[in-house]
Amino acid sequence: MNQTNFKSLLRHMVYAAVCLALCMVLPFLTGQIPQIGSVLSPMHIPVLLAGFLCGPWWAMAVGFAAPMLRHVWMGMPPLITAIAMSFELAGYGLFSGLLYRLLPKKTVNIYVSLIGAMILGRIIWGIAMVVISGVTGSAFTWSAFMAGALLNAIPGIILHIVLIPILVMALKRAKVLDA
Repeated sequence: MNQTNFKSLLRHMVYAAVCLALCMVLPFLTGQIPQIGSVLSPMHIPVLLAGFLCGPWWAMAVGFAAPMLRHVWMGMPPLITAIAMSFELAGYGLFSGLLYRLLPKKTVNIYVSLIGAMILGRIIWGIAMVVISGVTGSAFTWSAFMAGALLNAIPGIILHIVLIPILVMALKRAKVLDA
């Protein structure tokens, strides 16, 4: 491995670690009122950002690990939720990173990458919930999917669509993120 590749690997590893740390800390900002935390989805922000910062594979690892680590560390989210979230957030990280890498580096494609990742991540969450409900014998209906993936999540979706592109553009201007 040459020095340039090593520096890039190290940079991505550090960005992934920072994003994982943010996944652990950000829920404290909304955790005092669980209804707000579940609506704003603060763990989603650093995972989606990781896709832009350190690419699909590191971001997928951050997304998969974060809910389970937070469950083990703090007992929240509950285990079943953490399992489904692990797959959802892994999808967020993977697809935000892949789409951002594959699409031309235009501002509109930040939004395309973000929204595409959010849609695909929600679909993965739904699939995970169907599998989990099959294993546990509980019901997971279409209306439960729509409520969890869309209706109850609207404030978080709006927050993510507003905040993350601003952060990505700021990181590009600061030359932290490749243009």
